[in-house]
Amino acid sequence: MALNIKNKIWLGTFFLFVLLLLMGGVSIFYMLQLQNDSKNILRDNYESLSYSHDMQQSLLSAPSAYSQSVKAFAIALNKQQNNITEKGEKKITDSLAFYFNAFKNGDTTEAIIKKQQGFIQEILVLNMNAIRLKNDKAEKSADKALTIILVTGSFVFLISFTFLLNFPSVITRPVTQLTAAIKAINEKKYDQRIYIETKDEFGNLANAFNEMAEKLEYFESSNLNKLMFEKSRAEAVINSLKDASIGIDKDNTILFANKQALQLLGLQADEIVGKTVNEISRRNDLFRYLMEDENSKLFKAVIDNRENFFTKEIIEVTEGETKNKVIVLKNITSYKELDAAKTNFIATVSHELKTPLASSDLSLKLLLDERTGSLSVSQKELIENLKDDNSRMLKILSELLNMSQVESGRIQLNIQKIYPGEIIENAVQSVAVSAKEKEIRIVTEIPGNIPFIEADADKTTWVLNNFLSNAIKYSPQNSSIEISAQQKDSTVVFSVTDHGQGIDEEYHPRLFERYFQVPGSKEKGTGLGLAISKEFIEAQQGRIWVESEIGKGSVFSFALPVH
Repeated sequence: MALNIKNKIWLGTFFLFVLLLLMGGVSIFYMLQLQNDSKNILRDNYESLSYSHDMQQSLLSAPSAYSQSVKAFAIALNKQQNNITEKGEKKITDSLAFYFNAFKNGDTTEAIIKKQQGFIQEILVLNMNAIRLKNDKAEKSADKALTIILVTGSFVFLISFTFLLNFPSVITRPVTQLTAAIKAINEKKYDQRIYIETKDEFGNLANAFNEMAEKLEYFESSNLNKLMFEKSRAEAVINSLKDASIGIDKDNTILFANKQALQLLGLQADEIVGKTVNEISRRNDLFRYLMEDENSKLFKAVIDNRENFFTKEIIEVTEGETKNKVIVLKNITSYKELDAAKTNFIATVSHELKTPLASSDLSLKLLLDERTGSLSVSQKELIENLKDDNSRMLKILSELLNMSQVESGRIQLNIQKIYPGEIIENAVQSVAVSAKEKEIRIVTEIPGNIPFIEADADKTTWVLNNFLSNAIKYSPQNSSIEISAQQKDSTVVFSVTDHGQGIDEEYHPRLFERYFQVPGSKEKGTGLGLAISKEFIEAQQGRIWVESEIGKGSVFSFALPVH
C-alpha cells in the first residue's frame, strides 16, 4: 500500500522514537542489573560480616558482662543463621551454634571461646572471599554493560544520523524538483517533466504537473504556429499596402515597416524592426523628421532619381489601455503633378480671359457714356447688369490668378514700412459703396501711437478688403462693422468684427481651406478668398485666425510684425 506524506513523516518519527526506547531500555536493563548485584553483595555478605563482628564483640565483653554478651551473641547468631548465602556457610554457622550453646550453658573455657572465634573467622573469610568474587563479577558485568551500551548507542547513532541525513530528502527532493520545473515553465520551457516514482502526494503532483506541461507545450506549439501564420498574413497585408506604413508600439519600439517605408528610409527590415524610435532617429534624418509631431505638412523625398511628394498621417490604435500608432506616408506625387497642371491651366486661362473681359468692361463704360449716344432705360439696365457680371468675372479671375501664384509658390511680395491706418483707409474706401447699399456703418479704431509694420501694402489691403467684403455680405441691414488695429507685443493685430449670425466652432479649422463654404450659408462664393488671405499673411511672416460663435457675430483677425 502506498504511503502518503503524512504517514511517512509519522513512521519516520516513530522509528526515531523506537531507537530512543531501545537505547534507553538497554541502558536501564544493565543499570538495574548492576544495582541488583550491589544489593546482593550488601544483603548476602556485608550483613554476614556485620553479624560476625557483633559476635566477636560479644565474646570479648563476656568476662565483664556475661549475660549481656550471651544475649547479644544469640541475637547476632540468629540473624546469621537467617542469612546463609554462601556454600559451606551453613555448616560453619551450625558448628558455631553448637559451641555457643555450650558457652551459654556455662562452659566459658578458653577452648570453647577459641572454637567460637575460629568459626566466626571462617564466616568472615568466607564472606570476604564471596564479596571479592561478586565484586569481580560485578566489574565484569559493568564492563560488559558499558560495551553493550556503547555498541548499542553507536548503532543507534549511526542509524539515526543516516536517517536524519536521508529522511528530509524524501520531502525536499520532490519540492526541489517541482521548484526547478516551475521556474523552467515560467521561462516558457514547456518540455520540462518531473519523474517521481512514489505514489504519494508528490507523485500525484508530479503527474498533474507533467499533464499541465504537456498541454502547455501543445498550446504553445499550436499558438506559435497560429502566431507565425498570423504574422505572415499580417506582413503580406502590410507589404501589399501602396502607402508606406510604420507601426510603433506604446514603448516606442518599431513593430513593422513595409517595403515602401523601407525603400523611402533606405533601410533593411532587420535594421529597423524591433529597434527603438530614438535609436533609428539618431542615424536616419528622414525618420527623425517623421517622428516630429509638428511635421505633418507635405514633404518631398527623392526616390529613383525622381522627386516624390508625401503627406504624413498618424493613426492611433487603442487596445484596452495600450496605445499604439501607425504612421502612414501617402505618396501624392501624381496628385501634385495634376495639381500643378491644374494651376498652370487656371493661370493661363485666367490670364487669357482677363484681357477680353477688361476690354469688354471698357466698352460697357463707353456705352453708358452720353457722348456715344442716348440709351433707353431698359438698355441702361441691361448694360448695368452686364457691367456687374463683368466685374464679378474679373474679381473671380483675379482670385484665381492669386491662387495660382500661391499654389505655384511664386507669390511676389513688396515688403516695406507702412502705416496700418493707410491700409485700413484704403480697404474701407474699396467697400464703401457696398456698405452704403446695405446701410452698414464701418467704424474704425486706430490708436494714435500705432507703430509702422513690415508688410506688402497691396496684399495686406487685399486681405483686409476680403474680410470687410465678407462682413458686409453676412451682416444684417442697418448694422455696423468695426475694424481696428492694435499693437500686441511685437506685432500689430488687424481685426474686422461683424454682428451677423456667426459661424459654428466645428467649422473654424476649415474656414481657411480652399473651396470650403460653411454648410447652410445663403451667400455663395468661390471659397478661395480666405485661403488666399491665409497664404498672403503667412508669406509675410504673420498669422491669421477667426473667433466666432453662433448668434454673436464673427471676428476675423491677422497679425503682422512691427517695423
